[in-house]
Amino acid sequence: MKALNIHEFKSYKSQKIEELPSPKLRAGHLRISVAAAGLNFPDILMAEGKYQIKPPFPFIPGSECSGTITEVSDDVEHIKVGDKVAAMVMNGAFATEVVCSSNLVWKIGTIPFDKAAGIALVYGTSYYALKQRAKLKKGDTLLVLGAAGGVGLAAVELGKAMGANVIAAASTNEKLHICKIHGADELINYSDEDLKRRVKELGGCDVIYDPIGDKYSEPAMRTLKWYGRYLVIGFAAGEIPKIPLNLALLKSIDIRGVFWGAWTARYPKDHQTNMKEILSYYASGKINPRISNSYSLDNFDLAFDELTSRKAMGKVIIKMI
Repeated sequence: MKALNIHEFKSYKSQKIEELPSPKLRAGHLRISVAAAGLNFPDILMAEGKYQIKPPFPFIPGSECSGTITEVSDDVEHIKVGDKVAAMVMNGAFATEVVCSSNLVWKIGTIPFDKAAGIALVYGTSYYALKQRAKLKKGDTLLVLGAAGGVGLAAVELGKAMGANVIAAASTNEKLHICKIHGADELINYSDEDLKRRVKELGGCDVIYDPIGDKYSEPAMRTLKWYGRYLVIGFAAGEIPKIPLNLALLKSIDIRGVFWGAWTARYPKDHQTNMKEILSYYASGKINPRISNSYSLDNFDLAFDELTSRKAMGKVIIKMI
């Protein structure tokens, strides 16, 4: 099989695609012929040794994929050869084959492979954040930072599906246009508008979804209403912000971390329930995963470039077929 195989931590521009033996099948596992893999920011950080989890060498990055089942172990009953599936594998997706636990796989029905490859992490993260962590209610106002990125756009769609009033904040008008198409009620270009002032003009917010960090976090937090919930998703802008904790004290604000990957491992049944609900949103037309661009496995570096440059508007996909 072909794979992006990491032997040492260095720039992704120096990493190579290799031919490797097919992985062995184990009890409780199945083999997927990978059609497409979704690219996420942690995948890049992990390949360069900048993520909080550092797998032993060598390893294949890539946390989510879609494809067709080609082999199942004898003890797997709910999935069969020929099923079209999506999987959350944590590592190994940037390859033409992957072996993973059957608990990490769900059938995709008629969802196209490229869209299915981009559902698990961005919609899984966003739904867990809004449902379990923020306990988002109908009528709440949700502010989404980095709203045109993968997780951001998923949060916009899911927020609307859950009945919230959604304010989308992004760095260009082009990105905001995409957010509007996907359901945002209000738009803020924080490159040329004062984020704090504009959100306050709109009445403040109950929940903030922040995958960006850096200089945007503190002004956003200052717009929360009493009992507001601040969701820490990630730090795509590059810097972990230092926020005065008195801001949380003054309005009894909750700052809530969102580590979806660890949660899925601890609470797999709840994760499966969430994924079923996400797929029902797709079936009813309430969400529609947007593909920013697709690249071949051999051109993985171009896919990484698009994500690190923050030019992606939706999901970046790496195709194997």
